[in-house]
Amino acid sequence: MKKMMVMLLCALAMAASSVHAQDGDKIRIAFDVPYEPFEFRTPDGELTGFEVDLARAVCEELKADCEFVVQAWDGIIPGLQARKYDAIMSSMSITEDRAKVVLFSEPYYNTPSAWFAPEDSTIDSVDKEALKDKVIGVQRGTTQDAYVSDNFGSVADIKRYTTSDDLVLDMEGQRLDLVFLDYPVGEETLLKKDGYKTVGEEVKLGEGMGVAFRKRDKDLAERFNKALEKLKNDGTYDEIMKKYFDYSIKV
Repeated sequence: MKKMMVMLLCALAMAASSVHAQDGDKIRIAFDVPYEPFEFRTPDGELTGFEVDLARAVCEELKADCEFVVQAWDGIIPGLQARKYDAIMSSMSITEDRAKVVLFSEPYYNTPSAWFAPEDSTIDSVDKEALKDKVIGVQRGTTQDAYVSDNFGSVADIKRYTTSDDLVLDMEGQRLDLVFLDYPVGEETLLKKDGYKTVGEEVKLGEGMGVAFRKRDKDLAERFNKALEKLKNDGTYDEIMKKYFDYSIKV
């Protein structure tokens, strides 16, 4: 009897947790940090960035008590499925493969990816011949990783990193010939420093970035869609965007 009661209480607790996430009372949102300028910490440790500020605005619109969770990218979808948080708002490209395991919101921004190299690099184009035997850095498990692996994995040495910060450190340490990143990330971490340039053309990957939810949380996804749409229409989205970009990333 006691065992049955404990099981019943556990089931009720799990259901209550799901209801809270659905009703907007308590929503846990995951970010992969650092990924500047989208999510990063200030020198005093405060979590900030375009997506962090946008998430705060969404939570205010939903009148939700939100908790922000920092999670490494390579475990971010498993963490969602394991109920460590209710949503991922961390520059996740909407792709066909990911849509098989998570439910996406409507895209809320889209930026191109780009190639970055040292300013004195002799690489002036991006094709298999130009990148033969080159060492290319990407963040592990991203759409950039998949793109480089599919197109240049047979000719280049691809180095994969857990965070964009680790990738940039190896570029600064001259252990990479070039890297493939979201353009705003490369702009913030490399182009704003002396000694780096872009190579070749920018590449648009996927349909844009979406908030990811568990498949069954359709109501929560729809509330996020409505909140994001309202923030775009009332100027809040643009106000946040202009803090971090001097060009539009809105879709």
